[in-house]
Amino acid sequence: MTQLATKPSPPTWEAVALLSELTPDEGKIVHVQGKTLALFLHQDRVHAVDNRCPHMGFPLHKGSVKDGILTCHWHHARFDLTCGGTFDLWADDVKGYPVEVRGEGDSAQIWLNADPPQGDQIAYYRKRLDAGLRYNLRLVIAKSVIGLLNAGGTPQEALRVGANFGTLYARNGWGAGLTILTAMANILPFLSPEDCPRALYHGLTFVARECAGQAPRFPIEPLETQSTNPETLKRWFREFVERRDGEGAERTLITAIEANLTQAEIAEMLFAACTDHLYRDVGHPLDFTNKAFELLDHIGWESAGIVLTSLLPRIVGSSRMEESSSWRHPIDIAELLWNAYAVLPEILEHGQASVVKWDEDAELTEQILKGEPADTISAMLEALRKGASPHTLAQTVSYAAGRRIAHFHITNEFGDWDTVMHTFTYANAVQQGLRRVLSLDLLRGVFDAAMSIYLDRFLNMPATALPKPKARPITLPSDLLDLLNGQQQVNESAQLVADVQAQAESRSELLAAMGQCLLREDTDFHTFQCLEAAFRQYTLLQGTPKADHALISGVRYVSAHAPTPRSMGQTYAIANRLQRGDALYEE
Repeated sequence: MTQLATKPSPPTWEAVALLSELTPDEGKIVHVQGKTLALFLHQDRVHAVDNRCPHMGFPLHKGSVKDGILTCHWHHARFDLTCGGTFDLWADDVKGYPVEVRGEGDSAQIWLNADPPQGDQIAYYRKRLDAGLRYNLRLVIAKSVIGLLNAGGTPQEALRVGANFGTLYARNGWGAGLTILTAMANILPFLSPEDCPRALYHGLTFVARECAGQAPRFPIEPLETQSTNPETLKRWFREFVERRDGEGAERTLITAIEANLTQAEIAEMLFAACTDHLYRDVGHPLDFTNKAFELLDHIGWESAGIVLTSLLPRIVGSSRMEESSSWRHPIDIAELLWNAYAVLPEILEHGQASVVKWDEDAELTEQILKGEPADTISAMLEALRKGASPHTLAQTVSYAAGRRIAHFHITNEFGDWDTVMHTFTYANAVQQGLRRVLSLDLLRGVFDAAMSIYLDRFLNMPATALPKPKARPITLPSDLLDLLNGQQQVNESAQLVADVQAQAESRSELLAAMGQCLLREDTDFHTFQCLEAAFRQYTLLQGTPKADHALISGVRYVSAHAPTPRSMGQTYAIANRLQRGDALYEE
């Protein structure tokens, strides 16, 4: 048997063993250029593969070979010896290496090239990421994200794969998975470099989980109409949403996008529909809409059609809080709001003409937190009349909503953490939307958020006091990570954050540590939402005590939901070690 080279071998080839040392169908370990490879003599040919099973690193030389198939007995992954391709998509392909047999008889030597040319690694990992999403394989997702970034790919490439898949296969349209993915993209600048792929892995895993087993949706084609007036399309769209006509709304929206309406016009159309009714579905439709635009900021407006139309099932089918007894009795909050909306255009016009800088946000914050609905609405209208900008008003309301979490008492029902969280993330989404487009319709959401803050008032009775900073040595991230190993370390974690904030030079480390705490857990949807909103508020309020309060709110919510089994982290650790080339199993 000969397996002779047909052309001169490149200098990277090395002799690694004698042919006589191999036993048919049994693996032999060789070490070359810092790599551990397995040699197999099968059907009179020699094959060389990475000795680590690409699934979880088990030594492949302990596997079995039959009929050209190498089987790893750890999880029974099967590989074609000739190319390394797997028959089990959860396992990944095993890397093979070129082999030559030189010489004859007992002196025949096995030579191999341990550094063969590689193909397009970025394209390979994008393809593997898509497979991980399609088959809901979180280990494959983790390895693909790590490999993609290590190969020089960007987070935007991973986001684009996740967005294309998630918007096509989510049965109920845009949901928790894509929201988490976008939230993780938003906080990447705050994280340590090693946590960035972990953040994407969390988001992409939620997308895969939400889409598991779902058939793709069939996007609706745009109208071939000549009527592309923005006001007409906006009116049609809102009317279809009002009637819960999803098909009519989708066709109008895709028509508006294909007619090249501006991003601001499209945003105004969607935000108006979200605020045509009060606090739709405890804020999720508007929050999701804001996140969809933020995702497009990351991946490009060319994906607007598939991304934005995925929002419609959530918007069209959402509940409307004016149908809820808490918004109508004993105080008819809905009626108060509708009356305010009627005078809002005139008041806003008057305020925009004001030359006096409005500076009563502290008083308005206390009014929102402690006042009655009619008085709060009047105070907010008066603020606009005196020259407060819509964004300034939205910032005041977002801060007040965050304070509900900062003052949330742990004697409350555990599920009520979500009640105050929903108000906070909704207020933040309205504020972020107003930064995108100055919309009178969207401004209504600021008032809705203020009324939700009012309805949450008993969750601050008694109110937990804001922690006062104490001077003490703190080591980040270990001190915060250790603290969150214990259950319900809510007030303790808030105190630690307050103490760190007194040391201005440690604030960037604090945000990275909080992100690490989040990503260590098997975190739920709401925890991702809350911490991302806290980070966004911190950025907008940076340099003021209010920024410190935003982080206190975020860490209290995270610590209330920790620790968890941390299985996501275990999977990620395996993927990371495999990517680094670590030996997961030793003889």
